[in-house]
This record gives sequence, C-alpha cells and structure tokens, in this order.
Amino acid sequence: MRLEGRSLRLAARLAAYLIRGISATLRWEEVGDAHVRQRIAAGKPFILAFWHGRGVMITEAYRRVGGRDIDVLISEHRDGEFIAMTLAYWGYSAIRGSTRRGAVKGGRGMLKAALSGRTLAITPDGPRGPREVLQKGVIDLARISGLPIIPVSYSARRAKRFSSWDGFLLPRLATRIVVTWGEALYIPRDADEVLRTELQKQLETSMIDLRKQADTRVGRQYD
Repeated sequence: MRLEGRSLRLAARLAAYLIRGISATLRWEEVGDAHVRQRIAAGKPFILAFWHGRGVMITEAYRRVGGRDIDVLISEHRDGEFIAMTLAYWGYSAIRGSTRRGAVKGGRGMLKAALSGRTLAITPDGPRGPREVLQKGVIDLARISGLPIIPVSYSARRAKRFSSWDGFLLPRLATRIVVTWGEALYIPRDADEVLRTELQKQLETSMIDLRKQADTRVGRQYD
C-alpha cells in the first residue's frame, strides 16, 4: 500500500522518532573522526559519502562529531519523499535527484548548495544500485565545487540486515556501533577523464574498506 499525504507524514515522523530512539541506546565508537571534527569546527564544508545500505545512522554519526546543517541528496523515486520528510524532522534539508534519475536537477541543487558553503551528503550507489558500485556523480560534484569527499561507514554488533538490494543494516537496541571515517579526497578541477576514473575507483575501494573495517571491529561477517 502506498502512503500519501497525512499518512506519509505520520509514517515519517514515527520513523524519525524510532531511529533517533534506537541511536540513543547504542554504544558508539568513532574511528578516524579527528580530522572531521576539526573541519566542522573550522566551518569548512565537505561532501559526505556513504553506501545506501549503511545510511540510516549516518546523520546521527554526523551530529555526534559536531555537524549540524547538511543537505542530503534524495532520489525522486517514491520512497524519496518519505526519506525527505524523515530528515526534515531532524532539521536536515533534502535535495531531490540522484546519480541517475533526476541527475541534472539534483546536480544543480547540490552544486548551488556547495557554492553557498553547505556540507552535502550523498549515497553514490543509490538509488537502486548496484550495491557498493560508485557512480561518477559524486566525483563530478567534488571536481566542480572544489569540496573534498569524506567517506564514512558503520556497522553494529547486533543488527537486522534486510534482503533489499542494498543490504540495509538497522542496528538493534543497546548494541555496539562502530563508525569508520575516511580521509578527505580532493578531485582536481582540471582532472581529465582518466584521472577522474582512477579517483572514482579509489573512492569506491576506500568506502568498501571502511565498511569492512567497521564490520570486523564489531565481529560481523562481510561479503
């Protein structure tokens, strides 16, 4: 059944409270977060990149390192409106589009936000995969805007892993969660296609490694 209007808003509110409630019970551990905290404290924006399946706790992880305002790229698929509403309850803004559908619209919105000094968030394997295959949109955005890309992932000792295309991972109450932050990656504005492709692969590998590191630290098997 497709939710609309008031029912959709109610569902988004419940999801926002549920996720925030779960996060409050978790035993958090951050790895590699010092440079992110320093960047946020200095008021320097960046592009936050994380896999679609490891996204539900990222806004809370961002808040825990001092982040407040952020613009999140949300797909124009039917579930995008629900996610945008959920983010709104946490005080975050959504820009509609994706690395594929609505890419031009989303890209323009993200670039406008970047040039105005906003920190951005993007799932470069969304909205429909393939899982953990990085689309080039985030590379182009970083090159044009001049903002660095900072990858992040997380894993939880006890969690529900859904059978969705992205392997969506939802931590269970009061479990241990590890957030792994990667180093900032800059994309030169004059980077040619060969270099952009190399950096795209480098970022993809880094993001997969961060997810595996988090999984290993909590004793979760990864694939």
